[in-house]
Amino acid sequence: SCGTNNSRIAGLLRQLSDFYSKESNHLFIVRIAQGLNAMGKGLITLSPYHSDRFLINISALGSLLVVLHACLDIQNTILDKYHYLLYYLSVAVTPRYLSIVDKDLNPLVVNVRVGQAVETVGQAGRPKTITGFQTHTTPVLLGYRERAELANRDYISYSSVLENLVIVEKKEIIDDNN
Repeated sequence: SCGTNNSRIAGLLRQLSDFYSKESNHLFIVRIAQGLNAMGKGLITLSPYHSDRFLINISALGSLLVVLHACLDIQNTILDKYHYLLYYLSVAVTPRYLSIVDKDLNPLVVNVRVGQAVETVGQAGRPKTITGFQTHTTPVLLGYRERAELANRDYISYSSVLENLVIVEKKEIIDDNN
C-alpha cells in the first residue's frame, strides 16, 4: 500500500501507534509504516519499474533490496544504529501522476484517457492500448495497472509512454489549398 494513502490501513496504523505508545522500537516501525502509506499524500510510490512497467531501474531495485536485507535483522540494523539505511528508499521513489508540459516546461491542461492497460503486441494497425477508460484533464493520478493516452490529436508527445512528466508539442495544421 506504499503511497496509496489507504484510509483503512491508516486507521489500523493509528490504532497500533496508540497501542505501542510506550514501546519506542515498535512505535518507530509503526511510524515508518504510516509514512510509507501516506507517501506524498498519495502522489508518489516506491517502484523500480518505469516506461509502463517495461523497464527496471537497477538502482531503484538495489535500494529496495538493501532495505529488505537490512530488515532481515531489524533489531540490530534499523532499530539499532543503522536507521539511516532507510534513506536508500529515496532512490526508488517515483511519481504516480501524469503531468503534461510544453517545450518551455509550462504546464498544459490536456484531455487524456485513463484506463486499464491492454497488451497490444502483435496486433495490426493502431489498436487501443487501454480499456474501460475515463477522460480526465491533466494533471491526473494513475493507478498501478493504469495507462494514459492523449484524448485528441491536437498535441504530439515526445514520449511514447505517458507517465510522470511528458513534454508535448502542438500539432501544426498544413493547408494544401495554396
